[in-house]
Amino acid sequence: MTRASDVAEAVACGARYVGGVMAGGPRHQSPTQLRALFAPVTSTVQTVGVLGVGAPRALVQAALDAGVDILQLHGTDDRDELREVRALWKGELWVVARVADAIALRAAADRLAVGDAVVLEAKVEGALGGTGVTLPWAAIADAAHDVCGARPLILAGGLRPENVAEAVAAVGPSIVDVSSGVESAAGIKDHSRMHAFAKAMREGSLVQ
Repeated sequence: MTRASDVAEAVACGARYVGGVMAGGPRHQSPTQLRALFAPVTSTVQTVGVLGVGAPRALVQAALDAGVDILQLHGTDDRDELREVRALWKGELWVVARVADAIALRAAADRLAVGDAVVLEAKVEGALGGTGVTLPWAAIADAAHDVCGARPLILAGGLRPENVAEAVAAVGPSIVDVSSGVESAAGIKDHSRMHAFAKAMREGSLVQ
């Protein structure tokens, strides 16, 4: 999220989470900007701060400064660094698996075990997310549920109104994460596509 009007529209669509990026790129927000952007959000919606590469203390401080409920971490494959973030951060920690196939996903299981939830994102070199590239949903579904166990499985990567029902039916995630799939330009949400996405997502048998 980069605009207050988009945050409000997401809530109107029934979103349970709204997120903002503090890891560079066209959707980047500073912690101060993100705190202001999410200030009107009520306690019925949780806020997510997306962070990338950095020292654990600096990442946690950015999330604290932004006032978010959840830290979504994209930037490290080092389990010890993740454990340090986990020790410092008292909120929920969502760890991202940027993978191309089930083999890579299973290989990341030990690192992903540090998080309270696992975010599945397509692996694109040089990008943390928001690329619009989809995952091979059916091929990774079993591995995803094995790796997550009882923890929430969050499906990201190239989701849009035209394919989210198929993705949800194939993978059965707890949560879906969309950004570029409902935008007219990077960081600018298209409200009609947001509503179309929400409708299609529910038709894919996700939690109503």
